[in-house]
Amino acid sequence: MNNPTEHPLVRAHLDAVDRYTAPLPDKRRRELLADLREHVEVSLADHDPADEAAVRRVLEQLGSPRRIADAALAEDGLTRPEPEGSGRTNLTLLFAVLPYPLLLVPAVGPALALAAAVIAATRVARSQVWTRRQKKQAAALLLAPVLTTPLAAALFAATPPGLTPVNLLAACAVGFSPVLVAAALLSRSAARLRGAATTA
Repeated sequence: MNNPTEHPLVRAHLDAVDRYTAPLPDKRRRELLADLREHVEVSLADHDPADEAAVRRVLEQLGSPRRIADAALAEDGLTRPEPEGSGRTNLTLLFAVLPYPLLLVPAVGPALALAAAVIAATRVARSQVWTRRQKKQAAALLLAPVLTTPLAAALFAATPPGLTPVNLLAACAVGFSPVLVAAALLSRSAARLRGAATTA
């Protein structure tokens, strides 16, 4: 790990700042995050990037994500958004995994599964739990079945015995697998950001 800003603790810190400063204009938030990254890089220039104690010291000097965000928002006359309730987050994650059981619905299963994935992607985009980078990654995975499902079906159709009902269901399951990856990533990052929120 040559770049200290890639350290997991630094990434978590900057992700929390990114989330807490959501009301800021994009340019202002990018400038703030760039300044924070530069500060971390300069402060850790003479340290091993894997030295966790040094990373923690630098982050403590930098200040908690809440304090950094509150100061930046106050300059623009804004306030930090309240954290999203866990119930709302869990409902979004439910929509993310819903496509799999919906695939079992005869005839209309794939269409219902895709609709659930679109709803999940929309809810993720509107949520304050995840950063913009995480939202883009999740949206790409949640909507990936539009491409992956036809590709999987084409592969099954090209091999004997062809696209049987069982193989069609298998192709749908394979095609919707990115949705499970998205749900897992969203769940993990939400838990990490909630932890940062309670300790910051």
